[in-house]
Amino acid sequence: MRPYDLLVFDWDGTLMDSAHRIVTCMQRAARDAGHPVPNDAAVREIIGLGMREAVARLWPAAAEREIEDIIEAYRTHWLGDEIPASSLFPGAETVVRWAREAGYLLAVATGKSRRGLDKVLEETRLKDCFDMTRCADEAHSKPHPQMLQDILTDLDTPPERALVIGDSEYDMLMAANARVDALGIAHGVHETDRLLKAGALTVLDELAALPGWLDGIHEAKESKG
Repeated sequence: MRPYDLLVFDWDGTLMDSAHRIVTCMQRAARDAGHPVPNDAAVREIIGLGMREAVARLWPAAAEREIEDIIEAYRTHWLGDEIPASSLFPGAETVVRWAREAGYLLAVATGKSRRGLDKVLEETRLKDCFDMTRCADEAHSKPHPQMLQDILTDLDTPPERALVIGDSEYDMLMAANARVDALGIAHGVHETDRLLKAGALTVLDELAALPGWLDGIHEAKESKG
């Protein structure tokens, strides 16, 4: 028996190479709202958090109305077409479709809003591949485990039968808080050592290596069993 029934993917930085677009949108939103413009590294640091949590971390002195203004400006840029659209990482679509055909349950747990996730799911034509998706405007932001716990409950999967796949320490900590295994992907926003310290079982250089890793885990268990 394979070790997992459910694979829970992060979106930005894991399936989609969207860091540049997120950084650009956030910097333009800051300028529009009249706030200091954060550098690239500061914005990359908050990728994976829910929007409200991300803005509050970038501008800790901002009042509630100012946070709302920045969020609204960000959404305007994100949903517009003046910034080139992001694309899936090489092999990401192949991996998702492979996992679907292999019989895994698939889910997404993301810091994106529902509107933002639905948009990219339609654009990438991957919507029908996932059994469930959960967004930060529907639950507590990562690293709180609520998004993941909701997925486990709705898909009737015990924690030990699920695997979180992500590129940030927020993904790893969310998994740990829900007692779920986590696998890091190195082509996202947080470096390998940071992912391992946050609880990743291991870190793959790229998402395309996931099928081989899962097959290896399965074969190792079979040989022991």
